[in-house]
Amino acid sequence: MATANGTGLIVLANRAPLTVTRPGHIKRSASGLVTALEPLVARCAGTWVAHGAAPDGHGCVDHRDGLSVPPANPRYRLRYVRLTEDEHRGYYYGFANEGLWPLCHAVGVRPIFRSHDFRMYHRANSRFAAAVAEESADASPLVLVQDYHFALAPRMLRRRLRSSTIAAFWHIPWPPADVFGRCPWATMLIDGLLAADIVGLQTPDDCRHFLESVERLLDATVDREEGEVTWCGHTTRVRAYPVGVEWSNPAVCAAPPSAVCRDEVLAALKLPPCVRLGVGVDRLDYTKGINEKFLAVERLLERDAALRGRLVFVQVAEPSRDCLPAYRAARAQIVATSERINARFGSAACQPIVLLESHHEPAEVYRLYRAADFCYVGSLHDGMNLVAKEFVCARSDRRGVLVLSRFAGAAQQLRDAVIVDPYAIDRSAEALAAALAMRPREQARRMRQLRANVSAFDSHWWAEQLLRDAAQIAGVIDRRSVAGFAA
Repeated sequence: MATANGTGLIVLANRAPLTVTRPGHIKRSASGLVTALEPLVARCAGTWVAHGAAPDGHGCVDHRDGLSVPPANPRYRLRYVRLTEDEHRGYYYGFANEGLWPLCHAVGVRPIFRSHDFRMYHRANSRFAAAVAEESADASPLVLVQDYHFALAPRMLRRRLRSSTIAAFWHIPWPPADVFGRCPWATMLIDGLLAADIVGLQTPDDCRHFLESVERLLDATVDREEGEVTWCGHTTRVRAYPVGVEWSNPAVCAAPPSAVCRDEVLAALKLPPCVRLGVGVDRLDYTKGINEKFLAVERLLERDAALRGRLVFVQVAEPSRDCLPAYRAARAQIVATSERINARFGSAACQPIVLLESHHEPAEVYRLYRAADFCYVGSLHDGMNLVAKEFVCARSDRRGVLVLSRFAGAAQQLRDAVIVDPYAIDRSAEALAAALAMRPREQARRMRQLRANVSAFDSHWWAEQLLRDAAQIAGVIDRRSVAGFAA
């Protein structure tokens, strides 16, 4: 499975881990997928294939729109795939994010499926599969196909690279079979995924829903006990691999102590030293429950007058897909809610809601985590949610409280968090009050358990489980060969 890159590892993902604007100048992606996968690709000197236009006119890229990154200390190869505006609109904004995203997230937004969008999705998958084949130095690479953007790609790759080992990982929830079947091209999507050797999902519930969808839509042989599907003479393993974060990541290692972070954050936001500080870090997305979080803060302030002027909730909301109506509506709602709450309970010295609509670098985010009394992850539906794990990773002082939606996949692992139903505003407000009142000893007990879980099941663990299974399928039985990918 070795290639010129040293390992034969190729990641196919829509988003690049970083954007090179010119030599030596990069902007890192805030994606949880990037957080989990980039360290693995870097350790393997592998290749990352992603959508984007390579920087022109700076001598950065080769004739195939590829370059070595990071520019200052190259550790892996980044290959860009260019799409026309029509292709990108139909493939990404249309089929993937107006169709599959709301279909798989049960939050009341109706999916929209257009024939033209699916044609662009098919075309884009074909273009990306061709790029992966071009980047492979031999016929048997290990290809990690990432997420709902590329359900058709495993079948296309199988035709081009018959001896390859393909693992397709679906990062978002897989809905029940009757829901997934509402997609007019559901059968084609499942057929595409079943060309992979492994289909990985976040939770056992997702695996169960996937197998039910296969049974409902295809005449395939499904072994639920073993988690295997046989279709067109090929057997696919279906497994849960909950994604983790990089435990000793550079942002954590470089972050100042919590007390210093708190002073810096309060000074930057011009907040008085006596405030109780909550944080939320999300893309601006209707699945993240940002408005519900604001309503819970409002309810808490209604109930406890002593917190007025003392409680501040800082919400990072990175703009995302703002050309789509559902996202514009979500933004309008949270802006209106935050303004109403601030008008009701704010003062010149202190606003209860601080909404930061911008990209924040990891160092900035980890300072917020370390400064906070609590972190509120209020997802209405989420595959995993790595913010919850990042917060735990940041709190080496064993302080702070994680308030976590039960509808995030992470809640199945992080049971020592304060688990909430974000739709139940009164109970969420009570949970926030409990988080603020929690004694340091109880915070430390919970955080100790949470940190043990997140450190044990980090991104290295996730990669090793996935790659070990892939190596077994490929016939690599030497454990040291597997460890070469994930160690």
